[in-house]
Amino acid sequence: MANIQSSKKRIRKTITKTAQNKMVRSALRTDIKNFETALSSGDLDQSKVLLNKAIKSIDMAESKGILHANTAGRKKSRLTKRLNKAL
Repeated sequence: MANIQSSKKRIRKTITKTAQNKMVRSALRTDIKNFETALSSGDLDQSKVLLNKAIKSIDMAESKGILHANTAGRKKSRLTKRLNKAL
């Protein structure tokens, strides 16, 4: 454990930011999973809505620095390709 006050504060801030990042990442995974479930069940109208929600979550994670820009683009591209293939 750190003895210096600034080090203790950095540890507290790291714990807080880690929890926030986990929350965003978890919501992102849930949105992607919901899209994939709707797509596999054959509900294309619902899949389109959920794709937009997943893309919004990916963009939000990218803007917060949780995902790298290339990773976000790759995820969006792959999800869109899956929907277009199902259509």
